[in-house]
Amino acid sequence: MKNDIKYSKIIAGTMTWGSWGRQLTSAEMTDLIDFCKDHQISSFDHADIYGDYANEEAFGKAFLSSNTKREEVQFITKCGIQFVTKVRSNKVKHYDYSTDYIIWSAERSLVKLKTDYLDLFLLHRPSPLMHPDEVAEAIYRLQKEGKIREFGVSNFTNSQVALLEKSIPVKANQVEFSLSANKVMYDGTFDDCIIHNRMAMAWSPLGGYFRENGQKRERIEKVMKELEEKYKANASQLLLAWILKHPAEVYPVVGTTNEDRLNESVLALEIVLETEDWFSLLTASEGHEVP
Repeated sequence: MKNDIKYSKIIAGTMTWGSWGRQLTSAEMTDLIDFCKDHQISSFDHADIYGDYANEEAFGKAFLSSNTKREEVQFITKCGIQFVTKVRSNKVKHYDYSTDYIIWSAERSLVKLKTDYLDLFLLHRPSPLMHPDEVAEAIYRLQKEGKIREFGVSNFTNSQVALLEKSIPVKANQVEFSLSANKVMYDGTFDDCIIHNRMAMAWSPLGGYFRENGQKRERIEKVMKELEEKYKANASQLLLAWILKHPAEVYPVVGTTNEDRLNESVLALEIVLETEDWFSLLTASEGHEVP
């Protein structure tokens, strides 16, 4: 079950482009879209909820003003989370994976992103009420109508993916993965991706390295300083290189809007960590040798 669409190895995450982060103007978004495309980043990761359900529309408007053609890029988006926000009548945060809602949400994303199709459409988080047949009915209808090309999930466990695959193939799983948040290496998530040729994507690929202090950070930083000199790279690039070495062939979703950092992320693709260096970073993060 290989992916039919070629995504850029570094994916641009758009969560912080709008009101949840940098609050970019439409012109700034346009420039950033073109910059990404010109620097080997052709895939853009969205979710309907980003920016209180406003980011997709802002991105779509900016994309129309860009020099980038639709066939040159890939649009990824997610649905299912129902936030309590003034733009919706929700009384409590919940999930909705009914057939009608999935179709409605996908079609809303198409309108907002100003596109005729979505390259990859994900269920954002699993719901206890999710029924695979209802999901499959929606996805097959959307695919038949040419509105989505590939279907996947985000933050799903192996059993939850298997539940869906009772009724429909799942081609991707986007999960949290970084040096400091690496349980998906051990709980079978990445084993599942390798076994089934499922696209593995990592959100928050830098983890808490630049946000948190403490003994873990100090341990990692000590190793990192030695490796920065050895590989002539900065900490961000080495954290990405650490992810990229995993045999699941992970696609990092990079959330920065800084052009220099985006370019550095692409250059991280050229770094091949030696095996002992990879384990040195893992040991520093865990605080003990591997078993």
